[in-house]
Amino acid sequence: MPPPRCLHCSRPPALLRPRCGSPLCRGCFVRRFEAEALRSLAPGSRPPAPGPGATVAVAASGGKDSTVLSHLLQRFAPRLGWRLALVSVDEGIAGYREAALAAVRRGRGSPPLLVLSHRELFGWSVDELGPALGPGSRCTFCGVMRRQALERAARLLAADWIATGHNADDIAETVLMNFLRGDVARLRRTATEATGGTGDPTGTSRAVPRCKPLRHAYEKEIVLYAYFQGLEYVSTECVYAPQAFRGHARALLKELEAARAPAVAALGHSSRRLRVGAEGGGRVLGACRRCGFAASRELCKACVLLAALERGRPKVGLGKRALEG
Repeated sequence: MPPPRCLHCSRPPALLRPRCGSPLCRGCFVRRFEAEALRSLAPGSRPPAPGPGATVAVAASGGKDSTVLSHLLQRFAPRLGWRLALVSVDEGIAGYREAALAAVRRGRGSPPLLVLSHRELFGWSVDELGPALGPGSRCTFCGVMRRQALERAARLLAADWIATGHNADDIAETVLMNFLRGDVARLRRTATEATGGTGDPTGTSRAVPRCKPLRHAYEKEIVLYAYFQGLEYVSTECVYAPQAFRGHARALLKELEAARAPAVAALGHSSRRLRVGAEGGGRVLGACRRCGFAASRELCKACVLLAALERGRPKVGLGKRALEG
């Protein structure tokens, strides 16, 4: 039997593509990976992508996903006609965020970098939440605050879009988590975001739209691309990650992927085709009464959590009957 050859050329393969098992040499894999990311940003793509002349704030955490995203967008920006700026959020996690921010600064390239911290914006760092939450997970607080911090940064930069490094595994994990929790509201929101719904037909709140250029890329492929391109990133896991419910969804997803590699992509596809309830995935946003940022209720989730912390009842902010005033 002759030795295997790259699917696209006659060279010996360097890898079997994780999603389908196709043999590819190093050069063909890199070119195909970049072409697929660029295709997700083409005019008329679904979800929609920034157009020529857009200013795009790139979320840069220093991890593999955001490092690859920043590298790709800096390559694509001249062709797409974009202006780029990097945004990093310092959540205040000692021994973890410092190294990641240092990696961002070393590899940022030419775009400007804006760093905002939870402590400066909200008065709390993630580490400071320990006494308030006890042994509970800080991940909900961190995620909500980080999302609003990116929104604030984008407005400071007058950005038209925010680009995040969410990959196919991230999206599949989110779908699994929402199903396992029976969280219909988040399932509905996931479906809306995946199909490019604006969520604000009245224009009451002007939330900065987001794009996910790596949404079809498997995590393993992102690691391979970073390795082949010699990109520096921080791979240390957040010290609070083991407390997060997402870890259970991730473990389940890995088992599903081992049994059937296309399961990751299939879950992401299901989120784009999902129709939850009679509302069909729609939601209307207004402006938060407290901070003025986008909110589906009187107060945005960030302000609900902050109000709960201020009243000394942080766990109430995590529940469905969260404080609204």
